[in-house]
Amino acid sequence: MPVRFLIPGPLQPFSGGRTSIAIEASPSTVAEAFAALHALHPGLRDRVVTEQGEVRPHVNVFVADVNIRDARGLETRVPEGCEIAILPAVSGG
Repeated sequence: MPVRFLIPGPLQPFSGGRTSIAIEASPSTVAEAFAALHALHPGLRDRVVTEQGEVRPHVNVFVADVNIRDARGLETRVPEGCEIAILPAVSGG
């Protein structure tokens, strides 16, 4: 069963307008899942991770209902068929 990324509105221009993207590979960690996602949609990479390969401070990533910052970061395990939500902070005035 594929892992599915949920893509929020601000990142959809970099995903071909898609709201979700299924990764057919079976990644075991968030880092592997991101590698597969970035291979399909390279424009997402710089908006989600830094040049050092870390998740940007203003972006939260959830595997199911677990924030990876509260788990093992990019080494957080990815259960088969789960959803990974990317949630950038939105600010305004």
